Amino acid sequence: MSNIEQQEVIQLQNYLRKTFGTDRLRLMQRKEAPDSVEVLLGEEFLAVIYKNVEEGETSYDLNMSILDIDLSATG
Repeated sequence: MSNIEQQEVIQLQNYLRKTFGTDRLRLMQRKEAPDSVEVLLGEEFLAVIYKNVEEGETSYDLNMSILDIDLSATG
């Protein structure tokens, strides 16, 4: 895994804000895991993005967990 640099955080945040149509999305670097950032909507945690560099190509993997109790709360 490779560290996510500040410029990448800004680019990813801008991409997600444009894609999902909200400026409330923000990314926060993780001190314990420099290869990933947390995705927040306002103050609510949504997901983690991991950076993956393989064979000279870089990708960013979004991992979002949804609990079954959250599904039942929405009807």
